[in-house]
Amino acid sequence: MYYIGYDLGSSSVKAALIDAKTGRTAGVTNYPEKEMAIIALETGWAEQDPEIWWKNIGKVTQKLLKQTSISSDKIIGIGIAYQMHGLVIVDENHKALRPSIIWCDSRAVKIGNDAFIGAGEDKCISNLLNSPGNFTLSKLKWVKENEPETFKKVNKLLLPGDFIALKLTGEATTTISGLSEGMMWDFKQNKPAEWLFNYMGISTNLIPTILPTFSNQGKVTKQAAKETGLPQGIPVLYRAGDQPNNALSLNVLHPGEIAATGGTSGVVYAVTDKTDSKESVRINNFAHVNYTEETPRIGKLLNINGAGIQYSWMKNNLASTDTYNNMNELASQVPVGSDGLRIIPFGNGAERMLNNTNNGASIFNLNFNKHKNEHLFRAALEGIAFAFVYGISILKNDGVNLSGMRAGSDNLFRSEIFSKTIATLIETEINIIDTTGAIGAARAAGVANKDFKNLEEVFSDNEQVLTYHPLNDKQIYKDAYNLWKNDLEKKYNN
Repeated sequence: MYYIGYDLGSSSVKAALIDAKTGRTAGVTNYPEKEMAIIALETGWAEQDPEIWWKNIGKVTQKLLKQTSISSDKIIGIGIAYQMHGLVIVDENHKALRPSIIWCDSRAVKIGNDAFIGAGEDKCISNLLNSPGNFTLSKLKWVKENEPETFKKVNKLLLPGDFIALKLTGEATTTISGLSEGMMWDFKQNKPAEWLFNYMGISTNLIPTILPTFSNQGKVTKQAAKETGLPQGIPVLYRAGDQPNNALSLNVLHPGEIAATGGTSGVVYAVTDKTDSKESVRINNFAHVNYTEETPRIGKLLNINGAGIQYSWMKNNLASTDTYNNMNELASQVPVGSDGLRIIPFGNGAERMLNNTNNGASIFNLNFNKHKNEHLFRAALEGIAFAFVYGISILKNDGVNLSGMRAGSDNLFRSEIFSKTIATLIETEINIIDTTGAIGAARAAGVANKDFKNLEEVFSDNEQVLTYHPLNDKQIYKDAYNLWKNDLEKKYNN
């Protein structure tokens, strides 16, 4: 028997099957091969059709079953991970009323900033552990103000994973972790933040039924079975946003542990047991997957919008190669500090860790007589790594005691330059783990169904493929970082 896990991203849907007895991976795939389109009708907007997500769930399921030659009747449960912060609104018939306003859409920044002041900064920080920000509830307020006829039809507000669960089960449900990522959960009162909903002029009746992260969250309907190929009647057992789920997949569950990803955007996700924050304007605090009121586990998330997208831009526009490995090899021929060339990578929307400013990327000290493509590639990798280190310093200022970092074996962490730069500057080893969010979601479903005793058991045997240790010669890295940091602070203080 097997569990299936889905990881709904903004570029594709990933799926994995794991053995219900051993927890071992039986297969992993994704669909579509080409990235899903993001609709941008205005500058700073980003939308996707949630029905496309649903169709891709069916297609990735069929692809995975064919790839593994596993019969669908062997699947006994489902886990769901999903792109965070998105808004999906449905009517009384569970039909999406408009495209989803997804995580990287920045139209609601002003609404969130105004709410932070209007609802009370101290209350937001103490109760939400965050400012309302450009998150799900603020996005719904934007719909209310700008599309009033659509808003009148709203029956339930959902996160992207809630929508997939709704399509699978026919039931509108959510989780505490999900509500916290949308700035809708009051940690002090241990219930939805009614006071913030009231300030926004939005009824809490729009919140779907709240269920535990690990629980029976409904069963696959006859219609959903027909559309996906999954067995009718099997349960959805687990649901979490992609970053808490990524941390779980990497066995990051306890205070002091950090999970990192280096994809289109970069994320540092640190677990703590402290339900307070000094940096709630620059980082986000969410209920982690193993959060309970009695044993709080808070995930402190720091997002870097300008990360892998910068390296991708260079590959598409500057490189004479089609592979990142070749770019990394060229970059390795340049010394630490890139012969004085420095790049600030923040060119992909508003950066929360820089107080929601959007000043674009910058290149400093470019010398036309000295610097070549390989210098640009190294400076890009160093700049993104420095942004990670800068973000980790914010987390430390917020009470995170760093005990270790884990990352998946993909994207930027494949680069030795990138990973060793971070490890050396934070003076902590980075363990690279061979896993994915879809695998984590599938294993979590097994925990919810009690096929595995606990989270530690099922994730303790993750394959560690590589460890990056801090280098002894730290000073050259510190010097390069300090120059970069000075450039950053000059740019953003002006």
